[in-house]
Amino acid sequence: MRAARAALGLTQADLAQRVNVTRQTISMIEAGSHNPTLNLCRDICRALGTDLNSLFWEESE
Repeated sequence: MRAARAALGLTQADLAQRVNVTRQTISMIEAGSHNPTLNLCRDICRALGTDLNSLFWEESE
């Protein structure tokens, strides 16, 4: 998520404002210490122009 956000030139605060949460919430999601709701995940994907699979699930080799 951090890479997708940075690729768009957004700060954590920018993204937080777009999805109506605090910057701290975005920080915790990026750090892996907060599990967002499905609705928040969808909002983040829309804000970043991506989909859930690309943003939140890593492919195993």
